[in-house]
Amino acid sequence: MILLIGSGIVGGRISRMAALETARGDAAGSGVVTMVDSPTSITLASIPRDPRRVVILATGGSHLSMAAEALTAGQSVVSVADSPVEVAELSSLDELARASGATIVVGAAMSPGCSGLLARYLADSLYRCDEIHIAAHATGGPACARQHHRALAGTASSFFEGDWVEQPAGTGRELCWFPEPVGAHDCYRAEMSDPILLHSVFPDVRRISARMSATRRDRLTSRLPMLRTPHDEGGIGALRVEARGVNAAGERVTSIAGIAEFVGAAAGATALAFAQAIGRGEIPAGAVVAGSPDLPTVSLLNAITRYGIRLQEFSGVAHH
Repeated sequence: MILLIGSGIVGGRISRMAALETARGDAAGSGVVTMVDSPTSITLASIPRDPRRVVILATGGSHLSMAAEALTAGQSVVSVADSPVEVAELSSLDELARASGATIVVGAAMSPGCSGLLARYLADSLYRCDEIHIAAHATGGPACARQHHRALAGTASSFFEGDWVEQPAGTGRELCWFPEPVGAHDCYRAEMSDPILLHSVFPDVRRISARMSATRRDRLTSRLPMLRTPHDEGGIGALRVEARGVNAAGERVTSIAGIAEFVGAAAGATALAFAQAIGRGEIPAGAVVAGSPDLPTVSLLNAITRYGIRLQEFSGVAHH
């Protein structure tokens, strides 16, 4: 059973995806409960202990107290939170989760989340991977738009040759080509949690970075309060994951994969895939990060595609 907390863009997508699976006769999608109430009114500890139950936190605001409450009650948790601060707080619940025999998936959205799964898929195709670079385009609902705004005003962390490098967000313009129909967009350093999470599961990779697309107005207004109410849902977003390394022949190679989908749909599919994998007993106890070698990465990516998310891999350009 999946207990869904959050009825916004991501929560709505999760509910519809699960309902569609149920309509198709897939039992894995049954038992989803959407909680419309304010998270502060939910007492997870009062729910009967059931190791098969998974709580998906798809609401705005802090997930820390709700996650701790659920883990204490023996319920596994999947969180779509993506800010570096909150990701660090949720990761600190590892000991609590293990003591309860439960799992907490930290960063199960599009980026982080799907980005980590694609990074593992690409890295495993190389003989040795030494660089991973992430780029994300567009936002989901209002909470996602606010986080995008804050990320361009903060401090960007990247891992470079064994050291963490802190640089101002909104700098380092790079033209990134996303899967069609999104195409090319200017992307900038941003306060994203991907490098921190990826380094935890790829400790031998020497260079890890993350960027997000932004317009000139985004960058100019990032250090000011948002000048207008965030949109209910943005347009088609995109994710680009690039892994560099060497193949078995010792040749330098670059592998690229990504998606071009609504951000809320990609985040919802990733969260639901993790929740169902936990229910099947495929995810270990403790704090878990997408991209970990202990995860069934291919199975999770296949589940994401079942919810209508098309994964794309760059295979080169034909020469005439």
